[in-house]
Amino acid sequence: MKVSNHSTVPVYTVAGSQTARPLPDWLVRKRKRSLKQDPEFANRVELLQDFEFDEASQCIRVSEDGDWVMSTGTYKPQIHTHYLPHLSLSFTRHTNCLNETFRILSSDYRKSIHLQTDRFIELHTGGELHYSTRIPHYGRDLILDRHSGEALVPSVGTNAEGMGEVYRLNLEVGRFMRSYEVDVGGEDTVTAGAGSLQGGILAGSVNTGSVAEESHNLLAFGTSLGTVEFWDSRSRNRVGILSAQQDRLGDRAEITALEFHNSGLQIATGNSDGLVQLFDLRSPVPLLKKDLGYGLPIKNIIWLNSGVSTRAQTVEPKILTSDKKIIKIWDPRDGTPWTSVEPAVDLNHVEWCKDSGMLLTANEGKQQHAFFIPQLGPAPKWCAFLDNLVEEMAEDPNDPNAFGNGTAGEVYDNFKFLTTAQLRQLSLDHLVGKTGLLRPYMHGYFVAQKLYEEARLISNPDLWQEQRAKSIQAKINKERESRIRGNKKVAVKVNRKLAEKILEREEKSERRRARKVLQKGGDDDMVDVDQAPTNGDIEGEVGAPKRAGGVLSDPRFARLFEDEDFEVDEASHEFQAINPSTRLPKGLTAAEQEELESRKGSSDESSSGSDTERVRPVRKETAKDDGRVSSVSYKKAGHNKQKGPQMVVSTSDRKPQRIRDKTFGTRVSKLNDRNQKTPGSSTTTVVGEREITFAPERRQKKPTSDGQKHDRKKDRRSASGNVFRSM
Repeated sequence: MKVSNHSTVPVYTVAGSQTARPLPDWLVRKRKRSLKQDPEFANRVELLQDFEFDEASQCIRVSEDGDWVMSTGTYKPQIHTHYLPHLSLSFTRHTNCLNETFRILSSDYRKSIHLQTDRFIELHTGGELHYSTRIPHYGRDLILDRHSGEALVPSVGTNAEGMGEVYRLNLEVGRFMRSYEVDVGGEDTVTAGAGSLQGGILAGSVNTGSVAEESHNLLAFGTSLGTVEFWDSRSRNRVGILSAQQDRLGDRAEITALEFHNSGLQIATGNSDGLVQLFDLRSPVPLLKKDLGYGLPIKNIIWLNSGVSTRAQTVEPKILTSDKKIIKIWDPRDGTPWTSVEPAVDLNHVEWCKDSGMLLTANEGKQQHAFFIPQLGPAPKWCAFLDNLVEEMAEDPNDPNAFGNGTAGEVYDNFKFLTTAQLRQLSLDHLVGKTGLLRPYMHGYFVAQKLYEEARLISNPDLWQEQRAKSIQAKINKERESRIRGNKKVAVKVNRKLAEKILEREEKSERRRARKVLQKGGDDDMVDVDQAPTNGDIEGEVGAPKRAGGVLSDPRFARLFEDEDFEVDEASHEFQAINPSTRLPKGLTAAEQEELESRKGSSDESSSGSDTERVRPVRKETAKDDGRVSSVSYKKAGHNKQKGPQMVVSTSDRKPQRIRDKTFGTRVSKLNDRNQKTPGSSTTTVVGEREITFAPERRQKKPTSDGQKHDRKKDRRSASGNVFRSM
C-alpha cells in the first residue's frame, strides 16, 4: 500500500494505484514476467478481485448490510456486483445503454433501480432485468423517498407551463404520479424557439436533489438557476426557496450537489464553480463557504457521521466534498482542512463505507480506487486485516511509505495495556479523560510504564515478596519432577529386551503420577490416599496397591530374568506368531546363509533318530532358510558318494492341500519327513515347488590291483585304429 498524503492524517491507497499506465495493454501483459522480480509488485495488496472496468466506471454504491458493492461502467455498458466477505466479483451484467446513476432498493443487491442515459428507468433483480420504463425528458439524478415509496428523477427541460419537472415513480403502485414542478427559469427561447418542451443547450434543469430521511423528510431540489427549493412530500407543496449568492460577475452558478445533515437543520450545497456552502434552514445566510480550488463542479457531498469510535479517531464532525480532481475532508464548523486525496485520474463518484475509514470511487481509469484513512475509522469487517497492515507500516522506521517515518514506536513503547477493571484495581480510574498518560484503545487503555509500576507498588507493597515466593516454588517443582523421573539402568542376565520394555512402561506411569502430584499442589500423601484401598485389602489381592519396585524387583518374577531356562526364544515359531514384527529378515548374505547351514548340519548330526526330535530343527531351518540348498548341505547329505555329477530338472507339484493340514508347521514337518525318508538332493518348499541342485566334482581315478589291468575298450569304443592310443 502507498501513502498518498504524508500529513498528520495519512491516506493509504489500497486499490487503483496502477490506474494511470502510459503503456498499452498488450505491452503491459508482455512485461508481466519482469515484474516477478519487482519487490513493489510482489508486495502489492489486491483488495477486491476484478475491481475494474474495461474503460471507465460511472457510479458505485454499497448496500445497507455492508456485504455488497454494485458499480456501473463502460465499455460495453455493464454492471459489476462484488461480494465483500469473499473479496471477489459475484456477477456481471450488460445493459443496452450507459448508466447515469442508480440506487439500491433492498438491503442487499437483489433489488436496484437504474437511470440510463437514453431516458429509460430499469428495475433489476438478482437474476435479470425485471422491468423498464421511459420518461419524457433526460434525467439528471435519481433519489429515493422511502417514506412514500417513490423514485424521484430530476430532469432537463420544462413542461407546457415552463416549469422544470421532477418525475415521481411510485414503486408500490407501479405507475407515475404527478410530478413536482420546480422553477428553472422558463423556456429556452434563444436556441429552440418559443414553446419548446424539450429545450436546448440553455434550457433550465433540475440537477440534483436530497431527502432528509432521518428527520423531517423534506425534499430539496437544486436547479440550474442556483436556487434550492424545499418540498413537503405529504402535502405535495413547496415550503421554501433558498436563493444562492451571485458571484463577482453577477452570474449564478448551478447547484450540482445537495446533502442534508442527520439533524435536518443544516444542508450543504455545491455549485458548478467548485464552491461548497453550508446553510442553516432557519437563515438564508450561509454559515460557511469552502472553495476546493479547481473551479470544477462539485460531484459529491457526504457528512461523515461515524457510529463507532477508535483510538485515532477524533470526535470533531467532518464533511467530505469532491470534484473530478480531488477529495477533501474538512471541519464543517470552521473549514479547517483535515486531509485530502488527489488520485491520478478524474473522479465520477465517491462512496463511503459507513462507520469505517474506507472510501470507494468510480473514476475514468480502468481500475477503481479504494482509499483507507485509519484516523477516520477502522477497516470494514470484510477487510479487517488492513488495520494490522497499517499499524505495521506506521511503526516500521525502514519503510519509506510509513507516514510516521523516524517517529516509530511512540504509540506503544513504554506503555502498558490495562483494562478498566485493572485500572480500578490500581486506583487509576479517576485519571480517565484527564491526562495524556492514559490513551484509550479498544476495550482498555495504554498507561505509561513508569506510572503503572509506581501504582502497582503503592497498591501492593509486598509485591517483591510474592514474586520471590513464586520463583522459589517454580524451582522446587522443577527439581521434584526431575527427581521422580530419575534414570534407571537394567541389570538382568536374560530377557534384557523384555526388562527394558517393562521398565519403560513403569516410567510412563511414574510420569503420569508426577503430573498428578503437581496438580494436587505437590503433596505426595494426597495422591497416595486417593489410590490406597479403603476396605483393608491385603497385598496381592484385587485392589491392593502395587509394589514400590515394580515387576523387576518382585521376587515372584526374579527367576524370569536370571535363569536361562526362562529365556525367550525369538526364533521360535510360537514367538514369531505372537510378535510378527520380530521375524528374521528373509534376505541373507551368502556368508550368513552358509554359517546358518553349518549350524543346522551340526545340530542334525547330534540329534536322535526319533521323529519328534527331528521336527524342531526342521522348523528353524524353514523359518530361517528361503528354500536354497548350499554346497555344504549337499555334501553332508551323501551326494559326494555318487560316481559323477547329475543334473535333474526341477519340477513343481501344485496339488491341493488337504483340509486337515491347516497349520504352517504341520505341512512343513510332513514335507521334511518325506524328504528324509528318501535320501536325495531334492528339497520341497512350502508352496509345493521342488528344487534340486548339484555340486560338480573332479573325477578321481580308483586304485586298481597289480594283477588286473584296465581294459579301455570295454568301457569305451575306440573310433581309431591307432595302437598307441590303447597303451
